[in-house]
Amino acid sequence: MVGSEEVVTSHAYPNGLIQSTNGSSVEEKIDELRRIFGKADGDPLRIVGVGAGAWGSVFVAMLQDAYGNLREKVQIRIWRRAGRDVDKATAEHLFEVINSREDVLRRLIRRCAYLKYVEARLGDRTLHADEILKDGFCSNMIDTPLCPLKVVTNLQEAVWDADIVINGLPSTETRDVFQEISRYWKERITVPVILSLAKGIEAELGPEPRIVTPTQMINKATGVPVENILYLGGPNIASEIYNREYANARICGAEKWRKALARFLRQPHFIVWDNGDLVTHEVMGGLKNVYAIGAGMVAALTNESATSKSVYFAHCTSEMIFITHLLAEGPEKLAGPLLADTYVTLLKGRNAWYGQKLAKGEINLEMGDSIKGKGMIQVHSRILSTH
Repeated sequence: MVGSEEVVTSHAYPNGLIQSTNGSSVEEKIDELRRIFGKADGDPLRIVGVGAGAWGSVFVAMLQDAYGNLREKVQIRIWRRAGRDVDKATAEHLFEVINSREDVLRRLIRRCAYLKYVEARLGDRTLHADEILKDGFCSNMIDTPLCPLKVVTNLQEAVWDADIVINGLPSTETRDVFQEISRYWKERITVPVILSLAKGIEAELGPEPRIVTPTQMINKATGVPVENILYLGGPNIASEIYNREYANARICGAEKWRKALARFLRQPHFIVWDNGDLVTHEVMGGLKNVYAIGAGMVAALTNESATSKSVYFAHCTSEMIFITHLLAEGPEKLAGPLLADTYVTLLKGRNAWYGQKLAKGEINLEMGDSIKGKGMIQVHSRILSTH
C-alpha cells in the first residue's frame, strides 16, 4: 500500500490541551506546521476556506474550534459569496433551532445578534447566508449550529496571502473560482498549499478521453504545482462530524505536506490517515456521488429491498475496481476508508436522498442542482445531459 497509516488515541489534560499518545498538543501541532511553512514569530499561518456548503463550513469550524484561540499563530477564515437571501421558512426554522439550544441562545444574546433572528422570523427583516454564517449557521445545515466564523465575502481579500486554501466548493464550481483566484496570485512569491474537499469528476474528450478531478482543475487553473495540492476524503457526514461522532478520512498527495497536515487535522473524534494514492481516492470520491443517486433510486423503487441494494453495491464496487486499474498502475485496494466513503454515501447522503426523491417523482431534474436545505447535487448536470 502506498503511504502510511497510524493509530492515534487522544486524551484531555487539566491544562486544557488535547494531547495524543505521540505527545503532540494542539499548540505543538500548529508549531510543527508553522515550521514547515517557514513562519516567523508574529506572522500567523493563514488558513482560508473557499466555499461554505455543509462540509466546507464544518471543516473550517472544526479548525476554528481546535486552533482559533491561538490567534498569534494561526488565522482562520472562510469565503462565501455575498447576497444570498435566507427565505422566511428557513428563518423561522432557524429561530426554532436557536431557541431549542440554550448555549446558542446565550451566545447570540451576548453578541447582541438575537434580535435580528426575531425580526427575520416575523418577516420584518431578510437574513443573508454570509450574515448567519458569521453567527455559526450554515444555510445548508440549519439544524447543526457551528461556532462563529470569520467570513470574508471578497475573494481577493480572502485568498491573496493565504498559506493554506481549503477547497470546499462543488466540483462544478472549482475551475471557475480558482481561475479567478489565480489572478490574485500572480505577484505571489511563495506557493500556497491547497487542500481540496471537492468530490466530483468531469470527462474531457480531447485531445484524448480522460477523467478530470478537482485537484487537476486547480492545478490547471492556478499553476500551483501538483505536489502542493492535496485531497481529503472519507466516510464523512458533516453534521455527525461536528456533533463529535466518530469519523475518519484520508489526506492524499505529496508526502512533504500530507503527513504534517494529517497530524494537524487529526482530532479525537476525527481520525485522519495519510496516503500517497491521490488518483484512486479522488476519482472514487467523485464516482461514489453518482452511485449514491442510483442507490437512492434502487431503494425507492424496490421498497428498500436488502437484496436489490446489496446487488447494486456489488456492481458499483466491481466497476470502481475496473476504473481504478485503468487510471493508476498500482492502485490501492478498494478497502478501508475508501470503500467506507462509498458505502456511507449510498446509505446516508444528499445524493442518495436525491435519488430517492427522483424515483418517487417528488422532485425532477428541471428543478436544478441546488436543493433547498441540501445544497449542491454535484452530478446533476451530468444526469441532465444524458436524460
